[in-house]
Amino acid sequence: MTAPVRLAVLGAGGRGADAYGRWVRTHPDRARIVAVADPDAARLEALAGTTAARYADWTGLVAELGRLRPDAVIVALPDALHVAAATAVADAGLPMLLEKPAAPTLAALTDLAGVVRRTGARIAVGHVLRFAPFWRAVRAVVEAGALGDLATIEVRENIGFWHFAHSFVRGNWRNTAESSPMVLAKTCHDLDLIRWLAGSAPRTVASEGSLLHFRPENAPDGAPARCTDGCPAAADCPFYAPRYYLDALRDVTGHPVTMLGGDLSPAGRLAALRRGPYGRCVYHCDNDVADHQQTLLRFPSGLTATLTASAFTAENTRHLAITGTRGQLHGHMESGEIRVDLFSPSGRLPDAVLGSLPGVELVESGTDGPLGHASHTLVAHPAPESGPGSGPSGRGGHAGGDDGLMDAFCRAVVDGTVGSGELSFATALDSHLMAFAAEWSRSGAGVVDFGRWSGATSGSASAGPGQDSTPQDSTVRRAR
Repeated sequence: MTAPVRLAVLGAGGRGADAYGRWVRTHPDRARIVAVADPDAARLEALAGTTAARYADWTGLVAELGRLRPDAVIVALPDALHVAAATAVADAGLPMLLEKPAAPTLAALTDLAGVVRRTGARIAVGHVLRFAPFWRAVRAVVEAGALGDLATIEVRENIGFWHFAHSFVRGNWRNTAESSPMVLAKTCHDLDLIRWLAGSAPRTVASEGSLLHFRPENAPDGAPARCTDGCPAAADCPFYAPRYYLDALRDVTGHPVTMLGGDLSPAGRLAALRRGPYGRCVYHCDNDVADHQQTLLRFPSGLTATLTASAFTAENTRHLAITGTRGQLHGHMESGEIRVDLFSPSGRLPDAVLGSLPGVELVESGTDGPLGHASHTLVAHPAPESGPGSGPSGRGGHAGGDDGLMDAFCRAVVDGTVGSGELSFATALDSHLMAFAAEWSRSGAGVVDFGRWSGATSGSASAGPGQDSTPQDSTVRRAR
């Protein structure tokens, strides 16, 4: 029997503790945490327990990697620290799981690419959705050619009005200078999936969007700086903080309420709202990221893909629609339901989906339309998990993707394959570049010629920190 993988965790927040740390707690035969670094004493104690070494600063842990002797490192620090920490771990020669985004700016991304070239760093980026049963099933249908040549991909990232307020107005990803643009921080998952399904990088990228609503001029009359300061619009405001953190989440002790602090009693939560960032009025924050954005990508094959992200949705999940010359697919990630319509009389679901993908079940088959084409409904079920933070109905986060990635990462650590295939920095690079191209387009650059643009940016790895690595105007075609 293989000994459990020894892991050092940099960052004990929502991802380090509630996603990856939870998987370790529920799989003690597969992995164990030997060291944790986090400046928050309560979070540090909760993840480290009684056996792991504790560090208040990630640099202290990295300095002692030789003594600690972990097999791998999980980097789940704030976005701005990703490149510095990844560089230090790479110099120590250890494989790592680096939470997405790998880097918050284009300059930092090119710096990290230089580190990978220099050190041969073994980096797996946390694009967890590739490892969710739902998306594995979608990929299997597409890769088998059941839909024919792909014509369109539509992904709708419904952020959920409550989730957007928590993470992108009051929370860690509200401000581009402190984290990264919303299209990178939130939808690099979706861009990675589109790139994965398309099978190539796009030819062009165009994007539109703005910060439409969460602005001071949209505040209700008399709204104070904090929801707890007697807001006159409390009864009507969808974003009234006490209604979310004290009432709706009163029985939740995992993410997102762990972001409030260590005391999750009603009194502790109220005190956190009175003094911390999560009690602020959504119209009086220092946020600047877009609250809605639509991106259009055109691929060399003729395939076009659209990605819509919006704060103003009643669901917190993703919808997918794919059309091809021989069929179409519709999917709803939260329910796990995938409907596949096959146009040809001889069309059939691939064997790669039927009976060979864990957690994927064929629940209905029939015919539809005037020609009686075949229609099949699949449901992807994430493996059930237990423990705090496991998500709705005891499932792991991201429709089982968090668990799937940790399973794959720990297997790769044992096999010595971190840094190759789907667990490689190269695999994640295009989606990050696509996000930066989309943000540049949204900021006024028009339609970006991605091949020329990414070629120009790849040379910017030689630019030092703080230098301008923005491509010249000749790399874009202006939208007419």
